[in-house]
Amino acid sequence: MSTMKVPLLDLQAQFTPMRDEVLAAIVRVCDSQRFILGPEVEALERELAALLEVEHAIGVSSGTDALLVALMALELQPGDEVITTPFSFFATAGCIVRLGARPVLVDIDPVTFNIDPARIESAITPRTKAILPVHLFGLCADMDAMLDVAGRHGLAVIEDAAQAIGARFHGRSAGSLGTAGCFSFFPSKNLGAFGDGGLVTTNDAALAARIRMLRMHGASPEPSRGANAPSDSAGGGAPPQMKGNPKYYHQIVGGNFRLDALQAAVLRVKTPHLQAWTDARRRNADRYRQLFRARGLDRQVGLPVEPDGYLHIYNQFVIRVPERDALRAHLTAAGVGTEIYYPVPFHEQECFADLGYRPGAFPHAEAAAREVLALPIYGELTAEQQEYVVDRVAAFVGAPVRSRGSL
Repeated sequence: MSTMKVPLLDLQAQFTPMRDEVLAAIVRVCDSQRFILGPEVEALERELAALLEVEHAIGVSSGTDALLVALMALELQPGDEVITTPFSFFATAGCIVRLGARPVLVDIDPVTFNIDPARIESAITPRTKAILPVHLFGLCADMDAMLDVAGRHGLAVIEDAAQAIGARFHGRSAGSLGTAGCFSFFPSKNLGAFGDGGLVTTNDAALAARIRMLRMHGASPEPSRGANAPSDSAGGGAPPQMKGNPKYYHQIVGGNFRLDALQAAVLRVKTPHLQAWTDARRRNADRYRQLFRARGLDRQVGLPVEPDGYLHIYNQFVIRVPERDALRAHLTAAGVGTEIYYPVPFHEQECFADLGYRPGAFPHAEAAAREVLALPIYGELTAEQQEYVVDRVAAFVGAPVRSRGSL
């Protein structure tokens, strides 16, 4: 079989058709010389709030900072506990620890890879302040079950929706279900910026106001101006008696979590295409399933699930196989890009050793870490490329390889 190059992700294929529009948006910001917050960010926030069906959307500097500032807004104290999954990107647990709180880990559902809600209630203690589910790979966690537990115990629910923009749970958008939702615009995401960027969503006006303050070092930003707008006084700061929100006066201690205008402008160009990109990823996921099943591979390779009432947006198409590392080496040699999300669960990370968990504590997460492998799934992926990927998997496991163009 001839070798074909199939990258894990091809951002150039996405960028090329919209190159002129993106560059025009960047020039617009450069001409305005308004680079931090300001009208571009405000417009993006309005557009994404409508898209995600929430009252408030707050642009921030990264998906990690979205998690961090959302947790800061809950006023976590050292020793407080946040229940979360052991199987996710590092930031999920890292942001909890950075605030002096403790991640309390709960094993995953081995079918969905998301936190198992049936295990949450037994992990609640008097120190528990929040539950932090992750909508991993673009599939929502079971939010009804989690919100039920949270409601009975008076806990906040912070959705880590970094991989799930556009995903839905029984008709509702990821990020609109809990106390707050946290999104990432890292370039590889379904909606990616040209660098880091993030978003916090909420339907709680008071929480939104607090997050807007926290992203500005704990100061109230002046409406419709932006952090780098010209000062109102020659001395560089507005006098305290001035009406509105004067600069350099801080009510609380926050951080620099601002989204810059260049990233917002790029995202505003890309956002109208998100639904088409999601549809293309979903079509590619369906085609993968057909190809795997036609070759009898669905009995040897674990495929992603999409339960009734869920809409998966396939930020990743993750299969699982017992000999994952050998399969990955085989695919790499054949020119197929893959990635492991994630090879080490949190309780086995060196930096979290003081949490006191031992190997074997979360067997489903540990098995997933040994067996999962992400295949190319981006919207521009061709049917021929997908057939090649599945044929190479078939060659590894000894299943029949079919002629191109056949299912």
